[in-house]
Amino acid sequence: MNRSAVARMPRGHALLVCAVAMMASVMLAGACAQDALERLDLVTAGGTHQFAVEVMRTDAQRERGLMFRRFLPQDRGMLFDFETPQPVMMWMKNTILPLDMIFIGKDGRVISIAQNTEPMSERIIPSGGDVLGVLEVNAGTAQKIGLKKGDKVIHPLFGD
Repeated sequence: MNRSAVARMPRGHALLVCAVAMMASVMLAGACAQDALERLDLVTAGGTHQFAVEVMRTDAQRERGLMFRRFLPQDRGMLFDFETPQPVMMWMKNTILPLDMIFIGKDGRVISIAQNTEPMSERIIPSGGDVLGVLEVNAGTAQKIGLKKGDKVIHPLFGD
């Protein structure tokens, strides 16, 4: 539908068309990001737990993260690559889903875990040390698989 056709519509209809177009572009962007899923394993005392993750490597990707997403499959996550080990501060602004944040050192060991983070909160969540990456998964995942500080994360980002 072209712009002049939208301009001739009643205001309410035109707004609806614009809203649907925006949602379609957001969904398409999400689908494209999910096309690039990478394998990541969390190794706990209870075994190895496999996830498919989107990896955020640019500033723009890291800033957006899981904002506005309404669903994350149980075996999925988002891995933030910070390029060099550093203290990191995260937040949940515009993030609808409750998440577990797993802070990971350059050797692939879990530095700290923020469980069941509060959706839409601007409260700062510190890494508790130098990290190379942060893995976000659905809230409750860390507890369900028995993930602890010092457990191993296997992904090429950490040399594995």
